[in-house]
Amino acid sequence: MIGTHLHGNEVFPLIEARQISKTFGKGESATRALRQVSLSIRSGEMISIMGPSGCGKTTLLHVLAGIEKADEGEALIDGKPLQRMNDVQLSAFRLAYMGFVFQTYHLIPVLHALDNVALPLIGRGLADKEAKARALEALEQVGLADKAKRYPSELSGGQNQRVAIARALVGDPKVVWADEPTGALDSHTAEQVLGLLRKMNEQRRTTIVIVTHDPQIAGQTDRIVRMENGRIVSEHPGGGVSNRA
Repeated sequence: MIGTHLHGNEVFPLIEARQISKTFGKGESATRALRQVSLSIRSGEMISIMGPSGCGKTTLLHVLAGIEKADEGEALIDGKPLQRMNDVQLSAFRLAYMGFVFQTYHLIPVLHALDNVALPLIGRGLADKEAKARALEALEQVGLADKAKRYPSELSGGQNQRVAIARALVGDPKVVWADEPTGALDSHTAEQVLGLLRKMNEQRRTTIVIVTHDPQIAGQTDRIVRMENGRIVSEHPGGGVSNRA
């Protein structure tokens, strides 16, 4: 089972970046997005990654989630090096252990909310009836069971993001990656969305990694990681740490 492992007095992290470097492009147009980044994240931790636009925070999330491959170094989840997996193995690993929440929701416009939420379960091979039953339960948890048959175009931005959170949690993932999940929302709706992520973290012990530019959002996580120019420049506790045992 994926999680934090104990060996003697040592605790091994659930997620680990080891000296990761990533460059996009070649020659004079090359952009060094990550420069020997190392980071450890414990199971059940809720952290935020902050920094100016172009600092590498989204690229780091993508490498840790196996969406991008590092040029140097390695990313591990539960001790498993992602770069040693082929595309089929990576896809299966993400379906089994990860959920994703993006600023632009990434919902399929021709599917109503229920089917959007059921997609990860169908991808795992669950029967359609069981997948939809679990999808409806997930929508209930985010307060949108009554919107199950609505299409994304019929929902507000905040409602679409709640559908995206339902989709992320429906498979009971061990890790949820959230890239600017409140960036397109007003402050009140953003707080509701963060509350749902925090609830998932506290009740399910889901490990959550949030990329954000909003210090108020970051301040409610357990730990704040700051990046500049492709490097981690500081780490310090956030306000959420006070909720931990």
